[in-house]
Amino acid sequence: MASKKTEKLSGGEALIRSLITEGIDTVFGLPGIQLDPMFNALHDASNSISVINSRHEQGVAYMAFGYAQSTGKVGAYAVVPGPGMLNTTAALSTAYACNSRVLAITGQIPSTTINRGFGMLHEIPEQLEIMNALTKYSTRINHPSETPTKISEAFWHLRSGRPRPVGIEMPMDMMWHKSEVALGIKTTGGPAPIADPDLVEKAAKMLGHANQPMIFVGGGAYDACEEVKILAETLQAPVVSYQNGRGVLDERHYLAHTNTAGAILWNKCDVAISIGCRLQAERMTWGMDNAIKIIHIDIDPTELTRVMKPDVGIVADASSATKQIINSLTKYNNKRVSREEEMLNLKGQADTIMEKKAGPQMAWLRAIRDALPENGLFVDEFTQVGYVSRVGFPVYHPRSMITPGYQGTLGYGYATALGVKVAHPDKPVVSVNGDGGFMYTMPEIATAVHHGINLVAIVFADGAFGNVLRMQRELHDGKVIASQFTNPDFVRLTDSFGALGLRAKTPDELRAALDQGFSANRPTVIEVPVDTFPEPFELLRPPASR
Repeated sequence: MASKKTEKLSGGEALIRSLITEGIDTVFGLPGIQLDPMFNALHDASNSISVINSRHEQGVAYMAFGYAQSTGKVGAYAVVPGPGMLNTTAALSTAYACNSRVLAITGQIPSTTINRGFGMLHEIPEQLEIMNALTKYSTRINHPSETPTKISEAFWHLRSGRPRPVGIEMPMDMMWHKSEVALGIKTTGGPAPIADPDLVEKAAKMLGHANQPMIFVGGGAYDACEEVKILAETLQAPVVSYQNGRGVLDERHYLAHTNTAGAILWNKCDVAISIGCRLQAERMTWGMDNAIKIIHIDIDPTELTRVMKPDVGIVADASSATKQIINSLTKYNNKRVSREEEMLNLKGQADTIMEKKAGPQMAWLRAIRDALPENGLFVDEFTQVGYVSRVGFPVYHPRSMITPGYQGTLGYGYATALGVKVAHPDKPVVSVNGDGGFMYTMPEIATAVHHGINLVAIVFADGAFGNVLRMQRELHDGKVIASQFTNPDFVRLTDSFGALGLRAKTPDELRAALDQGFSANRPTVIEVPVDTFPEPFELLRPPASR
Protein backbone atom coordinates (compact mmCIF):
# COMPACT_ATOMS: atom_id res chain seq x y z
CA MET A 1 0.00 0.00 0.00
CA ALA A 2 1.54 3.28 -1.15
CA SER A 3 1.41 5.99 1.49
CA LYS A 4 1.56 9.73 1.92
CA LYS A 5 3.56 11.65 4.51
CA THR A 6 2.72 10.87 8.11
CA GLU A 7 0.25 12.79 10.30
CA LYS A 8 -0.23 12.60 14.04
CA LEU A 9 -3.68 11.06 14.52
CA SER A 10 -5.65 9.18 17.13
CA GLY A 11 -6.70 5.66 16.29
CA GLY A 12 -10.27 6.86 15.79
CA GLU A 13 -9.15 9.62 13.45
CA ALA A 14 -6.93 7.23 11.49
CA LEU A 15 -9.83 4.80 11.15
CA ILE A 16 -12.23 7.38 9.72
CA ARG A 17 -9.62 8.92 7.43
CA SER A 18 -8.87 5.42 6.09
CA LEU A 19 -12.57 4.69 5.51
CA ILE A 20 -12.94 7.92 3.55
CA THR A 21 -9.90 6.96 1.47
CA GLU A 22 -11.60 3.66 0.66
CA GLY A 23 -14.72 5.45 -0.58
CA ILE A 24 -17.06 4.86 2.35
CA ASP A 25 -19.66 7.64 2.34
CA THR A 26 -22.07 6.28 4.98
CA VAL A 27 -21.57 4.56 8.32
CA PHE A 28 -24.54 3.03 10.08
CA GLY A 29 -23.61 3.17 13.73
CA LEU A 30 -24.39 3.55 17.41
CA PRO A 31 -21.89 5.43 19.60
CA GLY A 32 -20.61 4.32 22.98
CA ILE A 33 -17.65 4.89 25.23
CA GLN A 34 -15.40 2.42 23.43
CA LEU A 35 -16.09 4.26 20.16
CA ASP A 36 -15.95 7.89 21.33
CA PRO A 37 -12.80 8.84 19.39
CA MET A 38 -14.19 7.29 16.21
CA PHE A 39 -17.49 9.18 16.51
CA ASN A 40 -15.62 12.40 17.32
CA ALA A 41 -13.74 11.87 14.05
CA LEU A 42 -17.01 11.16 12.22
CA HIS A 43 -18.36 14.46 13.56
CA ASP A 44 -15.33 16.31 12.23
CA ALA A 45 -15.59 14.53 8.86
CA SER A 46 -19.32 15.12 8.43
CA ASN A 47 -18.84 16.72 5.00
CA SER A 48 -17.28 13.49 3.72
CA ILE A 49 -19.16 10.73 5.50
CA SER A 50 -22.72 10.44 6.80
CA VAL A 51 -23.78 8.71 10.00
CA ILE A 52 -27.14 6.94 10.28
CA ASN A 53 -27.92 5.88 13.85
CA SER A 54 -30.66 3.44 14.86
CA ARG A 55 -32.57 2.34 17.93
CA HIS A 56 -30.80 -1.02 18.24
CA GLU A 57 -27.51 -2.50 17.03
CA GLN A 58 -29.30 -5.03 14.87
CA GLY A 59 -30.81 -2.07 13.01
CA VAL A 60 -27.51 -0.58 11.86
CA ALA A 61 -26.13 -3.97 10.87
CA TYR A 62 -29.19 -4.83 8.78
CA MET A 63 -29.07 -1.36 7.21
CA ALA A 64 -25.46 -1.94 6.19
CA PHE A 65 -26.52 -5.28 4.70
CA GLY A 66 -29.33 -3.65 2.70
CA TYR A 67 -26.99 -0.91 1.50
CA ALA A 68 -24.40 -3.47 0.38
CA GLN A 69 -26.76 -6.00 -1.16
CA SER A 70 -28.64 -3.45 -3.25
CA THR A 71 -25.52 -1.71 -4.58
CA GLY A 72 -22.68 -4.24 -4.60
CA LYS A 73 -20.63 -1.68 -2.67
CA VAL A 74 -19.33 -1.92 0.90
CA GLY A 75 -21.89 -1.25 3.62
CA ALA A 76 -20.22 -0.26 6.90
CA TYR A 77 -21.56 -0.34 10.45
CA ALA A 78 -20.00 0.45 13.84
CA VAL A 79 -21.06 -0.77 17.29
CA VAL A 80 -19.62 -1.14 20.77
CA PRO A 81 -18.05 -4.47 21.78
CA GLY A 82 -19.65 -7.32 23.67
CA PRO A 83 -23.45 -7.03 23.63
CA GLY A 84 -23.32 -4.43 20.89
CA MET A 85 -21.36 -6.72 18.57
CA LEU A 86 -23.44 -9.76 19.56
CA ASN A 87 -26.64 -7.91 18.66
CA THR A 88 -25.39 -7.69 15.06
CA THR A 89 -24.57 -11.35 14.51
CA ALA A 90 -27.87 -12.27 12.80
CA ALA A 91 -27.23 -9.53 10.25
CA LEU A 92 -23.62 -10.67 9.81
CA SER A 93 -24.74 -14.24 9.20
CA THR A 94 -27.26 -12.99 6.65
CA ALA A 95 -24.56 -10.99 4.86
CA TYR A 96 -22.36 -14.09 4.88
CA ALA A 97 -25.15 -16.22 3.38
CA CYS A 98 -25.86 -13.62 0.69
CA ASN A 99 -22.23 -12.86 -0.23
CA SER A 100 -22.53 -9.21 0.78
CA ARG A 101 -19.71 -6.71 1.22
CA VAL A 102 -20.42 -5.66 4.80
CA LEU A 103 -17.73 -4.13 7.00
CA ALA A 104 -18.35 -4.68 10.70
CA ILE A 105 -16.44 -2.25 12.93
CA THR A 106 -16.51 -2.88 16.67
CA GLY A 107 -14.86 -1.31 19.63
CA GLN A 108 -12.96 -3.39 22.16
CA ILE A 109 -12.05 -3.11 25.82
CA PRO A 110 -8.57 -1.70 26.69
CA SER A 111 -5.81 -3.61 24.94
CA THR A 112 -4.10 -4.76 28.14
CA THR A 113 -7.30 -6.38 29.44
CA ILE A 114 -8.53 -8.33 26.38
CA ASN A 115 -9.36 -11.97 27.21
CA ARG A 116 -8.13 -11.52 30.80
CA GLY A 117 -11.54 -12.03 32.41
CA PHE A 118 -11.35 -8.89 34.58
CA GLY A 119 -15.02 -8.08 34.03
CA MET A 120 -14.45 -4.89 32.03
CA LEU A 121 -17.47 -3.07 30.60
CA HIS A 122 -18.80 -5.03 27.56
CA GLU A 123 -16.10 -7.69 27.91
CA ILE A 124 -16.77 -11.05 26.28
CA PRO A 125 -14.24 -13.82 25.71
CA GLU A 126 -12.70 -14.14 22.25
CA GLN A 127 -14.74 -11.46 20.49
CA LEU A 128 -12.46 -11.58 17.48
CA GLU A 129 -12.96 -15.33 17.18
CA ILE A 130 -16.73 -14.83 17.16
CA MET A 131 -16.39 -12.33 14.31
CA ASN A 132 -14.00 -14.66 12.49
CA ALA A 133 -16.69 -17.34 12.40
CA LEU A 134 -19.15 -14.98 10.66
CA THR A 135 -16.81 -13.25 8.20
CA LYS A 136 -14.25 -14.16 5.56
CA TYR A 137 -11.61 -12.13 7.40
CA SER A 138 -11.45 -10.32 10.73
CA THR A 139 -8.59 -8.53 12.43
CA ARG A 140 -7.68 -6.27 15.36
CA ILE A 141 -5.99 -2.89 14.99
CA ASN A 142 -3.44 -2.96 17.81
CA HIS A 143 -1.99 0.56 17.34
CA PRO A 144 -3.03 3.69 15.41
CA SER A 145 -0.03 3.34 13.11
CA GLU A 146 -1.39 -0.04 11.92
CA THR A 147 -4.75 1.42 10.88
CA PRO A 148 -4.16 2.20 7.17
CA THR A 149 -2.56 -1.19 6.58
CA LYS A 150 -5.24 -3.12 8.46
CA ILE A 151 -8.04 -1.21 6.74
CA SER A 152 -6.38 -1.80 3.37
CA GLU A 153 -6.17 -5.53 4.12
CA ALA A 154 -9.86 -5.56 5.06
CA PHE A 155 -10.85 -3.84 1.84
CA TRP A 156 -8.63 -6.13 -0.20
CA HIS A 157 -10.68 -9.03 1.15
CA LEU A 158 -13.94 -7.15 0.56
CA ARG A 159 -12.99 -6.49 -3.07
CA SER A 160 -11.31 -9.81 -3.91
CA GLY A 161 -12.74 -13.19 -4.72
CA ARG A 162 -16.07 -14.18 -3.27
CA PRO A 163 -17.75 -11.20 -1.58
CA ARG A 164 -18.47 -11.74 2.10
CA PRO A 165 -18.39 -9.60 5.25
CA VAL A 166 -15.20 -8.53 6.99
CA GLY A 167 -14.67 -7.51 10.63
CA ILE A 168 -12.42 -4.93 12.33
CA GLU A 169 -12.02 -4.26 16.05
CA MET A 170 -9.94 -1.62 17.83
CA PRO A 171 -9.31 -1.39 21.59
CA MET A 172 -10.61 1.78 23.20
CA ASP A 173 -7.20 2.91 24.44
CA MET A 174 -5.84 2.64 20.90
CA MET A 175 -8.83 4.63 19.66
CA TRP A 176 -7.61 7.50 21.91
CA HIS A 177 -3.88 7.03 21.46
CA LYS A 178 -2.15 9.41 19.05
CA SER A 179 0.82 8.48 16.91
CA GLU A 180 2.33 9.18 13.53
CA VAL A 181 0.16 7.54 10.86
CA ALA A 182 1.02 7.13 7.18
CA LEU A 183 -2.31 7.25 5.36
CA GLY A 184 -2.61 5.14 2.22
CA ILE A 185 -4.50 5.19 -1.08
CA LYS A 186 -7.65 3.37 -2.11
CA THR A 187 -7.25 -0.40 -2.17
CA THR A 188 -7.93 -2.43 -5.28
CA GLY A 189 -8.94 -6.04 -5.04
CA GLY A 190 -6.89 -8.95 -6.26
CA PRO A 191 -7.29 -10.14 -9.84
CA ALA A 192 -10.10 -12.59 -10.51
CA PRO A 193 -9.03 -16.15 -11.33
CA ILE A 194 -8.71 -16.86 -15.05
CA ALA A 195 -10.85 -19.65 -16.43
CA ASP A 196 -9.03 -22.76 -17.63
CA PRO A 197 -9.40 -22.58 -21.45
CA ASP A 198 -9.65 -26.37 -21.77
CA LEU A 199 -12.57 -26.42 -19.33
CA VAL A 200 -14.20 -23.51 -21.15
CA GLU A 201 -13.91 -25.43 -24.40
CA LYS A 202 -15.38 -28.55 -22.78
CA ALA A 203 -18.28 -26.58 -21.35
CA ALA A 204 -18.98 -24.89 -24.69
CA LYS A 205 -18.99 -28.21 -26.53
CA MET A 206 -21.30 -29.75 -23.93
CA LEU A 207 -23.73 -26.83 -24.14
CA GLY A 208 -23.56 -26.58 -27.92
CA HIS A 209 -24.54 -30.23 -28.34
CA ALA A 210 -27.26 -30.13 -25.66
CA ASN A 211 -30.88 -30.61 -26.69
CA GLN A 212 -32.45 -29.17 -23.53
CA PRO A 213 -29.89 -26.86 -21.87
CA MET A 214 -30.82 -24.84 -18.81
CA ILE A 215 -29.07 -21.89 -17.14
CA PHE A 216 -29.25 -21.26 -13.39
CA VAL A 217 -28.09 -17.95 -11.95
CA GLY A 218 -27.50 -16.67 -8.43
CA GLY A 219 -26.10 -13.55 -6.81
CA GLY A 220 -22.69 -14.33 -8.28
CA ALA A 221 -24.09 -13.47 -11.72
CA TYR A 222 -25.20 -9.92 -10.85
CA ASP A 223 -22.30 -8.48 -12.86
CA ALA A 224 -22.80 -10.85 -15.79
CA CYS A 225 -26.30 -9.84 -16.89
CA GLU A 226 -25.46 -9.08 -20.51
CA GLU A 227 -23.39 -12.24 -20.88
CA VAL A 228 -26.17 -14.38 -19.39
CA LYS A 229 -28.68 -12.83 -21.82
CA ILE A 230 -26.44 -13.53 -24.82
CA LEU A 231 -25.78 -17.10 -23.69
CA ALA A 232 -29.48 -17.73 -23.12
CA GLU A 233 -30.48 -16.39 -26.52
CA THR A 234 -27.65 -18.24 -28.26
CA LEU A 235 -28.75 -21.54 -26.73
CA GLN A 236 -32.47 -20.66 -26.51
CA ALA A 237 -32.04 -21.90 -22.94
CA PRO A 238 -34.31 -20.92 -20.04
CA VAL A 239 -32.66 -18.90 -17.26
CA VAL A 240 -33.88 -19.94 -13.80
CA SER A 241 -33.37 -17.89 -10.65
CA TYR A 242 -34.58 -18.05 -7.06
CA GLN A 243 -34.12 -15.47 -4.27
CA ASN A 244 -30.64 -14.07 -4.96
CA GLY A 245 -30.16 -13.92 -8.69
CA ARG A 246 -33.62 -12.65 -9.51
CA GLY A 247 -33.46 -10.01 -12.22
CA VAL A 248 -30.12 -11.11 -13.69
CA LEU A 249 -32.29 -11.61 -16.77
CA ASP A 250 -35.26 -9.24 -16.90
CA GLU A 251 -38.21 -11.48 -16.08
CA ARG A 252 -40.27 -9.95 -18.87
CA HIS A 253 -37.91 -11.82 -21.22
CA TYR A 254 -39.45 -15.03 -22.51
CA LEU A 255 -36.42 -17.07 -21.37
CA ALA A 256 -36.49 -15.82 -17.74
CA HIS A 257 -38.17 -18.17 -15.26
CA THR A 258 -38.38 -18.94 -11.56
CA ASN A 259 -38.41 -22.28 -9.78
CA THR A 260 -42.03 -23.07 -10.60
CA ALA A 261 -41.29 -23.23 -14.32
CA GLY A 262 -37.72 -24.48 -13.81
CA ALA A 263 -38.94 -27.59 -12.02
CA ILE A 264 -41.21 -28.45 -14.95
CA LEU A 265 -38.23 -28.39 -17.32
CA TRP A 266 -35.75 -30.14 -15.02
CA ASN A 267 -36.68 -33.73 -15.86
CA LYS A 268 -35.90 -33.15 -19.56
CA CYS A 269 -32.71 -31.13 -19.05
CA ASP A 270 -29.57 -32.75 -20.41
CA VAL A 271 -27.04 -29.98 -19.56
CA ALA A 272 -27.40 -27.43 -16.77
CA ILE A 273 -24.96 -24.57 -16.30
CA SER A 274 -24.83 -22.90 -12.90
CA ILE A 275 -23.43 -19.35 -12.98
CA GLY A 276 -22.64 -17.84 -9.58
CA CYS A 277 -25.24 -20.14 -8.07
CA ARG A 278 -25.03 -23.05 -5.63
CA LEU A 279 -27.54 -25.20 -7.55
CA GLN A 280 -28.10 -26.78 -4.14
CA ALA A 281 -31.87 -27.30 -4.05
CA GLU A 282 -32.05 -28.51 -7.63
CA ARG A 283 -29.44 -31.20 -7.17
CA MET A 284 -30.47 -32.19 -3.66
CA THR A 285 -34.27 -32.15 -4.03
CA TRP A 286 -35.26 -32.06 -7.72
CA GLY A 287 -33.31 -35.23 -8.38
CA MET A 288 -30.22 -36.24 -10.35
CA ASP A 289 -29.40 -39.07 -12.76
CA ASN A 290 -26.72 -39.95 -15.28
CA ALA A 291 -28.60 -38.29 -18.14
CA ILE A 292 -27.92 -34.76 -16.87
CA LYS A 293 -24.54 -33.06 -16.99
CA ILE A 294 -23.61 -30.14 -14.74
CA ILE A 295 -21.34 -27.18 -15.55
CA HIS A 296 -20.56 -24.96 -12.57
CA ILE A 297 -18.93 -21.51 -12.73
CA ASP A 298 -17.92 -19.97 -9.40
CA ILE A 299 -15.24 -17.57 -8.20
CA ASP A 300 -14.88 -19.65 -5.02
CA PRO A 301 -13.09 -22.95 -5.77
CA THR A 302 -14.43 -24.54 -2.58
CA GLU A 303 -17.99 -24.14 -3.85
CA LEU A 304 -17.58 -26.30 -6.95
CA THR A 305 -17.65 -29.66 -5.17
CA ARG A 306 -19.57 -28.69 -2.04
CA VAL A 307 -22.93 -30.17 -3.05
CA MET A 308 -21.56 -32.69 -5.55
CA LYS A 309 -18.81 -32.74 -8.14
CA PRO A 310 -19.85 -31.15 -11.46
CA ASP A 311 -18.94 -32.58 -14.84
CA VAL A 312 -17.13 -29.31 -15.58
CA GLY A 313 -16.09 -26.94 -12.80
CA ILE A 314 -14.71 -23.53 -13.79
CA VAL A 315 -13.11 -21.21 -11.24
CA ALA A 316 -13.57 -17.68 -12.54
CA ASP A 317 -15.75 -14.63 -12.23
CA ALA A 318 -19.14 -15.07 -13.88
CA SER A 319 -18.77 -12.36 -16.52
CA SER A 320 -15.45 -13.38 -18.02
CA ALA A 321 -16.11 -17.15 -17.94
CA THR A 322 -19.54 -16.79 -19.53
CA LYS A 323 -18.10 -14.52 -22.22
CA GLN A 324 -15.41 -17.10 -23.02
CA ILE A 325 -18.01 -19.85 -23.30
CA ILE A 326 -20.08 -17.70 -25.67
CA ASN A 327 -17.02 -17.14 -27.87
CA SER A 328 -16.30 -20.86 -28.01
CA LEU A 329 -19.93 -21.83 -28.67
CA THR A 330 -19.76 -20.74 -32.31
CA LYS A 331 -17.85 -23.94 -33.13
CA TYR A 332 -20.28 -26.29 -31.43
CA ASN A 333 -23.75 -24.85 -31.15
CA ASN A 334 -26.60 -26.81 -32.68
CA LYS A 335 -28.94 -24.94 -34.97
CA ARG A 336 -31.47 -23.34 -32.64
CA VAL A 337 -34.97 -22.15 -33.41
CA SER A 338 -36.73 -19.63 -31.21
CA ARG A 339 -38.49 -21.13 -28.21
CA GLU A 340 -40.42 -17.94 -27.49
CA GLU A 341 -43.88 -19.45 -27.94
CA GLU A 342 -42.94 -22.52 -25.87
CA MET A 343 -41.42 -20.43 -23.10
CA LEU A 344 -44.34 -17.99 -22.96
CA ASN A 345 -46.70 -20.96 -22.69
CA LEU A 346 -44.51 -22.27 -19.86
CA LYS A 347 -44.80 -18.92 -18.08
CA GLY A 348 -48.57 -19.21 -18.37
CA GLN A 349 -48.45 -22.76 -17.01
CA ALA A 350 -46.36 -21.59 -14.06
CA ASP A 351 -48.75 -18.70 -13.40
CA THR A 352 -51.66 -21.14 -13.34
CA ILE A 353 -49.85 -23.34 -10.82
CA MET A 354 -49.01 -20.35 -8.62
CA GLU A 355 -52.60 -19.11 -8.73
CA LYS A 356 -53.87 -22.57 -7.80
CA LYS A 357 -51.40 -23.04 -4.94
CA ALA A 358 -51.18 -19.49 -3.61
CA GLY A 359 -53.90 -17.35 -5.18
CA PRO A 360 -54.39 -14.97 -2.24
CA GLN A 361 -50.66 -14.22 -1.98
CA MET A 362 -50.45 -13.71 -5.75
CA ALA A 363 -53.26 -11.14 -5.64
CA TRP A 364 -51.32 -9.02 -3.15
CA LEU A 365 -48.09 -9.40 -5.15
CA ARG A 366 -49.79 -8.23 -8.34
CA ALA A 367 -50.98 -5.14 -6.51
CA ILE A 368 -47.45 -4.39 -5.33
CA ARG A 369 -45.93 -4.97 -8.77
CA ASP A 370 -48.56 -2.72 -10.37
CA ALA A 371 -47.78 0.12 -7.95
CA LEU A 372 -43.99 -0.24 -7.76
CA PRO A 373 -42.31 1.67 -10.62
CA GLU A 374 -39.92 -0.24 -12.85
CA ASN A 375 -36.87 1.23 -11.11
CA GLY A 376 -38.21 0.37 -7.65
CA LEU A 377 -36.69 -2.10 -5.19
CA PHE A 378 -38.52 -4.85 -3.30
CA VAL A 379 -37.35 -6.19 0.08
CA ASP A 380 -39.01 -9.42 1.18
CA GLU A 381 -39.44 -11.02 4.60
CA PHE A 382 -40.15 -14.46 5.98
CA THR A 383 -43.89 -14.02 5.69
CA GLN A 384 -46.55 -15.70 3.58
CA VAL A 385 -46.57 -13.06 0.84
CA GLY A 386 -42.76 -12.84 1.02
CA TYR A 387 -42.41 -16.58 0.50
CA VAL A 388 -44.47 -16.54 -2.68
CA SER A 389 -42.64 -13.45 -3.95
CA ARG A 390 -39.59 -15.65 -4.51
CA VAL A 391 -41.38 -17.20 -7.49
CA GLY A 392 -44.41 -14.96 -8.07
CA PHE A 393 -43.10 -11.38 -8.03
CA PRO A 394 -41.62 -10.31 -11.39
CA VAL A 395 -38.14 -8.76 -11.06
CA TYR A 396 -36.77 -6.58 -13.83
CA HIS A 397 -33.26 -5.61 -12.73
CA PRO A 398 -30.41 -7.21 -10.76
CA ARG A 399 -30.17 -6.29 -7.07
CA SER A 400 -33.73 -4.95 -7.09
CA MET A 401 -35.14 -7.81 -4.99
CA ILE A 402 -33.44 -8.24 -1.63
CA THR A 403 -33.79 -11.48 0.33
CA PRO A 404 -31.95 -13.12 3.26
CA GLY A 405 -31.00 -16.12 1.11
CA TYR A 406 -30.64 -19.48 2.80
CA GLN A 407 -30.21 -17.84 6.22
CA GLY A 408 -33.96 -17.17 6.36
CA THR A 409 -33.56 -14.37 8.87
CA LEU A 410 -37.02 -13.63 10.30
CA GLY A 411 -37.27 -9.96 11.26
CA TYR A 412 -34.46 -8.74 9.01
CA GLY A 413 -36.67 -6.99 6.46
CA TYR A 414 -37.72 -3.56 7.71
CA ALA A 415 -34.29 -2.41 8.90
CA THR A 416 -32.65 -3.90 5.80
CA ALA A 417 -35.07 -1.95 3.61
CA LEU A 418 -34.07 1.27 5.39
CA GLY A 419 -30.48 0.62 4.31
CA VAL A 420 -31.68 -0.04 0.76
CA LYS A 421 -33.53 3.28 0.75
CA VAL A 422 -30.49 5.14 2.12
CA ALA A 423 -28.48 3.71 -0.78
CA HIS A 424 -31.20 4.64 -3.31
CA PRO A 425 -32.84 7.83 -2.04
CA ASP A 426 -34.33 8.68 -5.43
CA LYS A 427 -35.90 5.28 -6.07
CA PRO A 428 -39.09 3.86 -4.55
CA VAL A 429 -38.44 1.02 -2.10
CA VAL A 430 -41.14 -1.27 -0.70
CA SER A 431 -40.67 -3.49 2.34
CA VAL A 432 -42.99 -6.50 2.67
CA ASN A 433 -43.43 -7.82 6.22
CA GLY A 434 -45.55 -10.05 8.37
CA ASP A 435 -46.63 -8.71 11.73
CA GLY A 436 -44.34 -11.17 13.51
CA GLY A 437 -41.16 -10.22 11.69
CA PHE A 438 -41.97 -6.51 11.52
CA MET A 439 -42.02 -6.18 15.28
CA TYR A 440 -38.39 -7.32 15.49
CA THR A 441 -37.19 -3.94 14.19
CA MET A 442 -40.39 -1.88 14.44
CA PRO A 443 -38.71 0.85 16.57
CA GLU A 444 -36.69 1.77 13.50
CA ILE A 445 -39.76 3.71 12.33
CA ALA A 446 -38.24 6.35 14.61
CA THR A 447 -34.98 6.08 12.67
CA ALA A 448 -36.83 6.52 9.38
CA VAL A 449 -38.55 9.67 10.67
CA HIS A 450 -35.37 11.06 12.28
CA HIS A 451 -33.30 10.72 9.13
CA GLY A 452 -36.05 11.27 6.57
CA ILE A 453 -35.74 7.77 5.10
CA ASN A 454 -38.95 7.69 3.08
CA LEU A 455 -39.44 3.94 2.91
CA VAL A 456 -42.88 2.44 2.27
CA ALA A 457 -43.48 -0.71 4.34
CA ILE A 458 -46.38 -3.14 4.19
CA VAL A 459 -47.35 -5.19 7.26
CA PHE A 460 -49.55 -8.21 6.57
CA ALA A 461 -51.18 -8.72 9.95
CA ASP A 462 -52.78 -11.99 11.02
CA GLY A 463 -51.84 -11.98 14.71
CA ALA A 464 -49.59 -15.01 14.42
CA PHE A 465 -46.41 -16.52 13.12
CA GLY A 466 -48.62 -17.79 10.33
CA ASN A 467 -46.47 -20.58 9.00
CA VAL A 468 -45.82 -22.02 12.46
CA LEU A 469 -49.51 -21.78 13.35
CA ARG A 470 -50.54 -23.61 10.18
CA MET A 471 -48.02 -26.39 10.82
CA GLN A 472 -49.20 -26.77 14.41
CA ARG A 473 -52.77 -27.12 13.23
CA GLU A 474 -52.13 -29.38 10.24
CA LEU A 475 -49.07 -31.42 11.22
CA HIS A 476 -49.22 -31.55 15.01
CA ASP A 477 -52.86 -32.37 15.78
CA GLY A 478 -53.82 -28.78 16.47
CA LYS A 479 -51.31 -28.32 19.31
CA VAL A 480 -51.21 -24.54 19.00
CA ILE A 481 -48.62 -23.03 21.32
CA ALA A 482 -46.54 -19.82 21.30
CA SER A 483 -47.43 -18.98 17.69
CA GLN A 484 -50.09 -16.31 18.31
CA PHE A 485 -49.66 -12.82 19.71
CA THR A 486 -51.34 -9.47 20.31
CA ASN A 487 -50.67 -6.66 17.86
CA PRO A 488 -50.82 -2.91 18.22
CA ASP A 489 -52.94 -0.83 15.87
CA PHE A 490 -50.18 -0.37 13.30
CA VAL A 491 -51.75 2.76 11.80
CA ARG A 492 -51.95 4.56 15.14
CA LEU A 493 -48.51 3.26 16.12
CA THR A 494 -47.01 4.63 12.91
CA ASP A 495 -48.77 7.98 13.33
CA SER A 496 -47.36 8.26 16.85
CA PHE A 497 -43.83 8.23 15.40
CA GLY A 498 -44.71 11.06 13.00
CA ALA A 499 -44.78 8.74 9.98
CA LEU A 500 -47.75 8.09 7.71
CA GLY A 501 -49.96 5.19 8.77
CA LEU A 502 -52.39 3.68 6.27
CA ARG A 503 -54.61 0.61 6.12
CA ALA A 504 -55.60 -1.46 3.10
CA LYS A 505 -58.08 -4.34 3.17
CA THR A 506 -58.06 -5.35 -0.50
CA PRO A 507 -55.44 -5.51 -3.26
CA ASP A 508 -57.04 -2.49 -4.95
CA GLU A 509 -56.82 -0.53 -1.69
CA LEU A 510 -53.17 -1.60 -1.38
CA ARG A 511 -52.41 -0.24 -4.85
CA ALA A 512 -53.91 3.10 -3.86
CA ALA A 513 -52.09 3.12 -0.50
CA LEU A 514 -48.76 2.38 -2.17
CA ASP A 515 -49.30 5.22 -4.64
CA GLN A 516 -50.06 7.51 -1.69
CA GLY A 517 -47.02 6.32 0.23
CA PHE A 518 -44.62 6.72 -2.70
CA SER A 519 -45.81 10.28 -3.32
CA ALA A 520 -46.06 11.31 0.36
CA ASN A 521 -42.34 11.98 0.83
CA ARG A 522 -42.65 10.55 4.35
CA PRO A 523 -41.87 7.17 5.93
CA THR A 524 -45.03 5.12 5.48
CA VAL A 525 -46.41 1.91 7.00
CA ILE A 526 -49.45 0.21 5.45
CA GLU A 527 -51.27 -2.29 7.64
CA VAL A 528 -53.02 -5.06 5.69
CA PRO A 529 -55.30 -7.27 7.86
CA VAL A 530 -55.30 -10.83 6.47
CA ASP A 531 -56.59 -14.30 7.30
CA THR A 532 -54.77 -17.63 7.02
CA PHE A 533 -52.97 -18.10 3.69
CA PRO A 534 -52.67 -21.39 1.79
CA GLU A 535 -49.42 -23.31 2.26
CA PRO A 536 -46.99 -22.20 -0.52
CA PHE A 537 -43.92 -24.35 -0.10
CA GLU A 538 -44.38 -26.80 -2.96
CA LEU A 539 -43.97 -23.76 -5.21
CA LEU A 540 -40.66 -22.87 -3.60
CA ARG A 541 -39.21 -26.34 -3.22
CA PRO A 542 -40.79 -28.48 -5.95
CA PRO A 543 -40.59 -32.26 -5.46
CA ALA A 544 -38.15 -34.48 -7.32
CA SER A 545 -38.85 -34.96 -11.03
CA ARG A 546 -35.87 -37.15 -11.93
